Amino acid sequence: MSLPFYQKHHQHYGRDYRSTELQSTLSQYHHEEKRHSAARSSRLGISSHKSIEDTSYKMSPRAKRSKILAAVADQENEDLTYVVPVFRGRQEYVSGITDTEEERIKETAGYVARRNLLASGEGISVSRSASSSLAHSAAYQKKSRSVSIREQAERLALKKTIEDKEEFHRKINEDTLLHAPVFIIKPRSHTIWETQNVKLHCTVSGWPEPRVTWYKNNVPINAQLHPEKYKIESGYGLHSLEIFKCDFEDTAQYHASAMNVKGENSSFASLVVKRYKGELDVTPLTTPRSEPFSFTVTPYGFATKFDIFFVDPFGVSFGKEGETLSLGSTVIVHPTIKRYQPEIQWYRNGVLVTPSKWLSTHWSGGHATLTLRHLNKEDEGLYTLRVVMGDYYDQYSAYVFVRDGEAEVEGAPTAPLDVECLDANKDYVIVSWKQPAVDGGSAILGYFIDRCEVGTSHWTQCNDTPVKFARFPVTGLIEGRSYTFRVRAVNKTGISRPSRVSEPVAALDPADRARIRSRPSAPWTGQIIVTEEEPTEGIIPGPPSNLSVTEATKNYVVLSWKPPELRGHEGVMYYVEKSVAGTENWQRVNTEIPVKSPRFALFDLAEGKSYSFRVRSCNSAGVGEPSEATESTVVGDKLDIPTPPSNPVPSRNTDTSVVLTWTESKDARELVGYYIEASISGSGQWEPCNNNPVKGSRFICHGLLTGENYIFRVRAVNAAGLSGYCSDSEAIEVKAAIAVPSAPYDITVLESVQDSMVIGWKPPKISGGVEIQGYYINYREVVNGVPGRWREANVKSITDRAYRILNLKENVLYQYQVAACNIAGLGTPSQPSKSFKCEEWTIAVPGPPHELAITEVRSNSMVLLWRTPVYSGRTPVTGFYVDIKKADDPEEAWRGVNEKPIPNTYIKVQDLNGGAQYVLRVRAVNQAGVGKTSDVTDPVLAQTKPGTKEVVVEVDDNGVISLNFECDQLTPDSKFVWSKNYEAIGDDSSRVDIETKGGRTKISFKDPSEEDIGIYSCVVTETDGISSSYTIDEEELKRLLQLSHDHKFPVIPLKSGLAVEILEKGQVRFWMQAEKLSGSAKANYVFNDKEIHHGEKYKMNVDSKTGIVEMIMENLEDEDEGTFTFQLQDGKATNQSSLVLIGDVFDKLQKEARFQRHEYIRKQGPHFVEYLGWEVTPECNVLLKSKVANMKNDTTITWYKDGMEIMIDEKHDFKDGVCTLLITEISRKDAGIYELILKDDRGRDKSALKLVDSAFDDLMTAVCKMIAASATEVKIQSNEEGIRLYSFVNYYVEDLKVSWAHNESKIKYTDRVKSGVTGEMIWLQINEPTPIDKGKYMLEMFDGKDTHTKSLDLSGQAFDEAVAEFQRLKQAAIAEKNRARVIGGLPDVVTIQEGKALNLTCNVWGDPVPEITWLKNERELAGDDHCILKFESGKYASFTITSVATSDSGKYCIRAKNKYGTETNDFTVSVFNPEAEEVAEEEAQTDAKKK
Repeated sequence: MSLPFYQKHHQHYGRDYRSTELQSTLSQYHHEEKRHSAARSSRLGISSHKSIEDTSYKMSPRAKRSKILAAVADQENEDLTYVVPVFRGRQEYVSGITDTEEERIKETAGYVARRNLLASGEGISVSRSASSSLAHSAAYQKKSRSVSIREQAERLALKKTIEDKEEFHRKINEDTLLHAPVFIIKPRSHTIWETQNVKLHCTVSGWPEPRVTWYKNNVPINAQLHPEKYKIESGYGLHSLEIFKCDFEDTAQYHASAMNVKGENSSFASLVVKRYKGELDVTPLTTPRSEPFSFTVTPYGFATKFDIFFVDPFGVSFGKEGETLSLGSTVIVHPTIKRYQPEIQWYRNGVLVTPSKWLSTHWSGGHATLTLRHLNKEDEGLYTLRVVMGDYYDQYSAYVFVRDGEAEVEGAPTAPLDVECLDANKDYVIVSWKQPAVDGGSAILGYFIDRCEVGTSHWTQCNDTPVKFARFPVTGLIEGRSYTFRVRAVNKTGISRPSRVSEPVAALDPADRARIRSRPSAPWTGQIIVTEEEPTEGIIPGPPSNLSVTEATKNYVVLSWKPPELRGHEGVMYYVEKSVAGTENWQRVNTEIPVKSPRFALFDLAEGKSYSFRVRSCNSAGVGEPSEATESTVVGDKLDIPTPPSNPVPSRNTDTSVVLTWTESKDARELVGYYIEASISGSGQWEPCNNNPVKGSRFICHGLLTGENYIFRVRAVNAAGLSGYCSDSEAIEVKAAIAVPSAPYDITVLESVQDSMVIGWKPPKISGGVEIQGYYINYREVVNGVPGRWREANVKSITDRAYRILNLKENVLYQYQVAACNIAGLGTPSQPSKSFKCEEWTIAVPGPPHELAITEVRSNSMVLLWRTPVYSGRTPVTGFYVDIKKADDPEEAWRGVNEKPIPNTYIKVQDLNGGAQYVLRVRAVNQAGVGKTSDVTDPVLAQTKPGTKEVVVEVDDNGVISLNFECDQLTPDSKFVWSKNYEAIGDDSSRVDIETKGGRTKISFKDPSEEDIGIYSCVVTETDGISSSYTIDEEELKRLLQLSHDHKFPVIPLKSGLAVEILEKGQVRFWMQAEKLSGSAKANYVFNDKEIHHGEKYKMNVDSKTGIVEMIMENLEDEDEGTFTFQLQDGKATNQSSLVLIGDVFDKLQKEARFQRHEYIRKQGPHFVEYLGWEVTPECNVLLKSKVANMKNDTTITWYKDGMEIMIDEKHDFKDGVCTLLITEISRKDAGIYELILKDDRGRDKSALKLVDSAFDDLMTAVCKMIAASATEVKIQSNEEGIRLYSFVNYYVEDLKVSWAHNESKIKYTDRVKSGVTGEMIWLQINEPTPIDKGKYMLEMFDGKDTHTKSLDLSGQAFDEAVAEFQRLKQAAIAEKNRARVIGGLPDVVTIQEGKALNLTCNVWGDPVPEITWLKNERELAGDDHCILKFESGKYASFTITSVATSDSGKYCIRAKNKYGTETNDFTVSVFNPEAEEVAEEEAQTDAKKK
């Protein structure tokens, strides 16, 4: 059988795609072809010898492998006898994954059989046709054709017998039917263009039916989550994966994994997606880091340097486990190069991070963002944003802290972190993690490790007892599957939440993993080369090498070795043996299942004992020799817990952080890092500063409270555990570190005279963390452009930012420099100013204003302050002009803020654009004109900062007016400075009092008046410009004074004034409600100007929660007529309300109170909730009913009519609270007075209903209306007299007036047309109908008020059918009237004595006269002398037997017949003989005696 051409010339195809049955057929075909070829050669005289031996079908140890088939015909025709392998290269025998216990037992039995077979080597043979073994071949004997055919037939019969027997054994041994998955057709690799679709196919056989999962680069594909991308189909062993609109990211290695209870098998295929290069790639160009970006041609030429700026960068951030946190910054790169975008890189603790399911990055519009979707402690660390432009880069860093999430069990430890998988192999992996910083209050006893197979959600615990070592070997994995792991900590209180799951790891041989992860060298070609090896004979593997103990703890020991060099081409597994040191008693550890990985973890070893270990290799050929034994290993922890660090030293950093340094632990092995804890001095409570161990000996502890004193401690951690704490550090106050201020700047001349100059400057931008205490000024002469030496202008520091330097030389140039100082020392001097000439100013206009300051910055406004010029010109300064422009606008953009000069040295600039930067300047004005402009302010951003608060005015209960300001951003050196009209208010002010406590300050007015009108502002020093103001003008002062008066003399506001109501018991309740009352509120109650008090008559109450004040009177007597007043007092607040009850108002109230009291007493016993009433039921009956309440079982009800008790048969059930009396078919005789009486031991109640006169007429009207409504539609009924129209009602009463109309005219009743009521039927009879009776008939029913109608159209077919039916019934009536009849006279049975005469007579009627016939026993009887038959006058028929004989007994019948009908009458004649009966009786008695 030759191969098709497409298999000969393609490396992707081999014979392994065929099924097992096809390969077996091919083997037998080739074997037969060779045998027949040898026979033909012998007949032609060609000497040929071939060994004839039976083909063995014993199990072969060879693993099934695919073959490369050559195109040469000789190689195609070689013998390929099929053998059944013991186990295959990808087959797995895994216990514990079967669906039922029965399958698990079968699996174990199958494995034991294979293990015994492998260990003994019995029954394992290699079956091949060896044509070259001539020594063992039998001589060929020439046979005739008939003999050959007979032998061939015998062989075929024998083969059939063997196959039937094998099939029988397969059926009785179910285990042989089970086999691992086999890929009959494997998925094929593809190379396609982008946007094309591709479909991967495979065919899998196996029993039970395998489950197939598709993977991309070892990651399961979930088609349900991405239906637009993937489509997976399975059916009848054919499986496919379709990928839609492929792009370059789909280039990967895909594989299908088939699994059932007998094992798992995988088949791989590669997909290469090529990108079309015909069009220009518009993706942003990224320059390789190896080539300097400066050599790239840009629109600007060759870029040699880039300036990178970070605007609004992220700061130190705090998050909690499970939350989402975003870090971001705006990035500005200069110069901007079109189409050249910077490379944005994010680092955590110096390691480049990549997008994953836990984090994502985004770069758009010059803004870089890193989003942590689900915070875990692994995310804690120093985050760095690096912006790269070619070989130039800049970066910004800030720390992110992650707090522990809430524990599921209070007191349980927090979750471990950084779970990683190390040293993964076929069935083994080492899981490592870091211990948490918080143990929940009690020591951690150990950790539980859980695993989960990728693609499922089922977690399995790997260890039964907690392990303390932070590494653990997990065994028993299934080769080819991927797993994730997590860890939970446990203490005596409970178990922590699980850690973040690890990255998926595949249980594969490291070589296989490296092969899978390798990528094609030229992915755009799509060429996939598959190389496969020919199988060889089974070889027993040699001993493993380099066996060593890689890790030993008191819980487990891990062994590692190298696979044997001699092992053949099939997989190798291993048996591990142990021996107590000093003995040669080797015990096999894994007796049931050999391990596949060259790693093994041994558990349950005795702690403290010494052991040696060795390993044996095995495969299907057998078990090899053991490796060299390891040296004696003592079971116990080899890694010690590190020693505590020492010498913690804190130092100031910022107002919320402290820098802590320490001496690292000595001789610490495998150190993971350090945990730092902080505690407020004296609190005794320690809080973790980091939840992810940090390396090194320095850490910045953030998130501390400003002004508090903290102590710190540190401990080290490695896999063995956490060390003890170091000694506590010294206490340190959290405040910003102090530094000298920066240099002042913008020095300018404010005034110049012959021998002196006044200079001004701007304060330093950085104060050094404390208040600036003063300034020092130096000056020097400049002669011919050469500056001289510096001289001190002042020996003692000055606090003002303007200073006059004396003793200068006229017309000489001078330069100045200024240095600021604080408690930390003298700062850096400013840059030398430009040269100023000392000369007398003679200009008439003023000099420049100075010391410009901006405060109260908001999004739409800011306040500018300045000081008047030192040089005022020839006349005094009369006002100022203020100019403003945006910082980036040109000089021509300056515009005036005020049209007219203002006398104040402050102004509030409004109508600004939020988010824009502005600069301002001031010009002074005198009579001579506008003077020099001041220096321009620094650019100020018009923005309301988050958390900005304003000054709030309050009026307290004592009427004191105060302005209040609050700041939550105070520094230790911050102060509140109050000003009026931007001039500081001294502490000794006679108008106000200033009170400051913590972050709140208040200025209170002592005696508010017009003198206090003005702008009051508050500035917080040593902050970022926190300030606010409040303006009190005349209107505001009036409003505040009114509030003050209301607070001094308060009135209790009322929701409602004094009111009165009647309570259920007839009590009278007086009440009023205030809007708000305190617990100390009081009330006075006054009646007719006399105070009344709580007692038997009056019950008084004040409810401060609801503000209700009430008074309840038991009875309202005649003497209670008058005026009631309630007076309230709550602190200083008062109010009152009155109610006048006199005359008709009082009488009405008193009457209602008495009625309510009577009603209350009545309702103490059984009583009526609703009194008697009536209703007409749908059945047109009358139902008397009432609702009752407060009934008991022994409560009796009695009905009366006109004083006579009505007897009721059944006892009433009061559950529904309704008493009823049903009157059926009511009529005038039922009129009367009905009464219902309720009675028991608690009381009696009565209800009466008058149904007489008009009341009864109303009832009957309602009844008639209901009867009319119950009328059915008018129907037609024909009878022998004519046509009847009728309608049924529930029942009829005479009060319902009934009439009929024909064609809208009243019918006049005659003998032919009659109307009437029969029972419930209302009818109209039309006798002998004629055509004039056709038309529309209407039944009219008048209930006393309304007329109700029912109509019928008696015409056309309806009339014709009715008349026809009438004629038919009329004829039937005539026939019935005149038909022949036997009226009577004949008995049913006649008993007569023999010999007597019988005479019977009956009457017969009919018109015409009927014919008479007599019958005996259904035969006609003729008259004779013995039987005389007569019919006389057409009416009388007689039957006479003169002498009756026994033969006359029988059944007789008379039949009367005429043209209208026939009628018969039967009778029976019985004749008896007395003598014969006596003889028979005597004979019967004689027989009885004989017996």
